[in-house]
Amino acid sequence: MVAAVWLACGAPLAAQTAADPKDAAAQHQRRIEELDADIKGSKAEQERLASEIADLKGDRTKLNAALLDTAKKVRDVEGKLDASEQRLLQLNREASDIRESLDARRSVLAEVLGGLVRLGRRPPPALLVRPDDALKSVRSAMLLGAVLPELKAETEMLATELAAQERVRQESARERDALAELKDSLAGERRRTAALIDERQKSLEASEAALQSEQQHADALAAEASNVRDLLARVETEITAARKAAEAAKAAQNKAGQGPADRLAALQDPGRLTPGIAFADAKGLLPLPAGGTVLKAFGADDGYGGQEKGVSFGTRTEAQVTAPSDGWVVYAGPFRSYGQLLIINAGGGYHILLAGMDKITVELGQFVLSGEPVAVMGQGPQLVSSVGLGTAQPILYVEFRKDGNSIDPTPWWATSESEKARG
Repeated sequence: MVAAVWLACGAPLAAQTAADPKDAAAQHQRRIEELDADIKGSKAEQERLASEIADLKGDRTKLNAALLDTAKKVRDVEGKLDASEQRLLQLNREASDIRESLDARRSVLAEVLGGLVRLGRRPPPALLVRPDDALKSVRSAMLLGAVLPELKAETEMLATELAAQERVRQESARERDALAELKDSLAGERRRTAALIDERQKSLEASEAALQSEQQHADALAAEASNVRDLLARVETEITAARKAAEAAKAAQNKAGQGPADRLAALQDPGRLTPGIAFADAKGLLPLPAGGTVLKAFGADDGYGGQEKGVSFGTRTEAQVTAPSDGWVVYAGPFRSYGQLLIINAGGGYHILLAGMDKITVELGQFVLSGEPVAVMGQGPQLVSSVGLGTAQPILYVEFRKDGNSIDPTPWWATSESEKARG
């Protein structure tokens, strides 16, 4: 029995019975039916999205609420995908360890099982037939007494590891199924986000001429600016959105007597047209702009004798990026070594810089809400400064500035999000 189990465990796939051609044809047909169902599902989803967009047309508050809700779902699914991939990685490592253990003891088990087979083919003679038979019986008993305990221990260990191998196999299969479902879910939520963003951008077309002129002016400023500090200084005086942010900041600062619950409620109103609260009062309330792990923290050694002025997050490929805070987009486009750079004026002299994205999905002058999708990451690092981080994953750089000087963003992050990022 044990020999059969061991041989089955170690048998190569080539020795197994070939699949029946009829079974292969049936599997092919099932795959075609699954693809047809996927296509129909995609059409149904497109129709549902079109209907949803039609209901949201002209209703800015509902559109914002839908965007914020979808952004949260995308972040949740991305987090679940990260966790699922980590579990699958751990299961693969466990399966590899079990295989190595079984392979390492293959020769020992073969010797023990071979000895047992030989004993089975030449059983000990009857005890009281002849003296020499009795001696052989004693010797056989001594041999069995020495072999069987070792065989029992090895068999028990083998059974334990085979059971563990089967458990890991089943858990891996379940995890892969869950991973596939999560990927499908993420794809659906990303399609919904793209449709909502497209509708949001269409609502800005009324002021397209002024927007285009403003964007050209911002591009000219970026070409002339020597660094981010210089760019910020020029933007603050020459971009209309910056003046709006300054005026709104004064209004927000005049809102006195807001408690923690009032501040949180103000940040959750999807219909607001100006920051719900002053940026200085938003400490401990802001969500991280993307899920991932902190690769370099604020103040860490930058490798050039200085300190990091922002935080670098390692994200998923094509991860969603959201606005940490309410504010106006005062710059959106490429800028020197930052690649795609997004600057949000949060009012009160505060700015948020986001860099390393592949695509920015908001326009210059646009007011964005905390948690609203503003960009998408690419397939790998885009920042020049990310070369020394030694990773192939996309890297999002986040920097908070007050009156042109870099500040530590840590106090502003919502506690649960901050802990999640630090792992």
